[in-house]
Amino acid sequence: MNNNKSIIHSNLNDYLHSSQSHPITRHWQSQMVKNFSTKDFILPLFVLYDDNGSETIESFPGVKRMGQNVLLEYLSPLILELDLSAILLFPCMKQQKQNDDDSVKNLYDAFDHDKNPLLKVIPVIKEKFPQLLIITDVCLCAFTDHGHCCVFDQHSGQIDNQKSIEELAKLSVKYAQVGADVIAPSDMMDSRIALIREQLNLAGYSHVSILSYGAKFSSCFYGPFRNAAGSAPKFGDRKKYQLPSGSRGMALRSIDRDIRQGADIIMVKPAMAYLDIVRSIADHYPNYPIAVYQVSGEYSMLKHGAQIGLFDLKQVVMETIIGFKRAGASIIITYFTADILRWIRNNGEEF
Repeated sequence: MNNNKSIIHSNLNDYLHSSQSHPITRHWQSQMVKNFSTKDFILPLFVLYDDNGSETIESFPGVKRMGQNVLLEYLSPLILELDLSAILLFPCMKQQKQNDDDSVKNLYDAFDHDKNPLLKVIPVIKEKFPQLLIITDVCLCAFTDHGHCCVFDQHSGQIDNQKSIEELAKLSVKYAQVGADVIAPSDMMDSRIALIREQLNLAGYSHVSILSYGAKFSSCFYGPFRNAAGSAPKFGDRKKYQLPSGSRGMALRSIDRDIRQGADIIMVKPAMAYLDIVRSIADHYPNYPIAVYQVSGEYSMLKHGAQIGLFDLKQVVMETIIGFKRAGASIIITYFTADILRWIRNNGEEF
């Protein structure tokens, strides 16, 4: 970390360039709420280091882990034919065998081009699809042997918040260096937005946006994702740093803090059970784009329900995303993005 320089501006939320440096972020700032556009949707993707790798996920119907070559082939028609505008990337790390009975992950693999698949794939995607907005999830859980989103103090066993946010800021700069347009910290560590914004600016990446997981709740809806990313905690749970599901006040305090510290866009996660939080944020901060993440459990629940004939998939997905928009969200992160883009094409440019 570079501790010899500092930001002279008094308020980090005075910065506007990072909110409008890409055509897609400018669209999000425009807050189009009347109709759905292809630009409103973000597709989450799980990336393997093996270029030709492709792995199905049993608990996650229709979603795969993909290596670079498979991913590029998958993205091409979505971008060129269906106008996919933005993707959110998650690394799937291969565990290193320590002995016959154990496997370990190394935090410093996050910064290694030969270990972290996102560092390898982002420049390739950027070269092939320069118009595509690339968002990188930033968290430590994929790189730690314990699977938590933080670094623990070796003596007390408690979260070392300062060390955690320093590593998150370093990783954010690393992703910006290889071409990420938006940094999306999902860890929920205190004050990480301020340090990430400062370090991005000091490194010359003031144009890179921050999409903050501002109101990320502790939820059972994350189950399929943890299987997909291999990021389930090895002990305990994440309730000490993810928000209580019944808390409205902490969610609004968290959003307030992240906006003060320089977030360009804020997110509520999961989506369907927390639309009252979305509405409150929209009322308090009408000048900020709000994203919702329709998470893996929400996706799988609707997918399985449609497969056994409980409802029509298109109708139920459209009902949920209409609800997201009505609550005040202008950006929707969903694994249904490819389906939605096809429906938009079949119904006209916007609907």
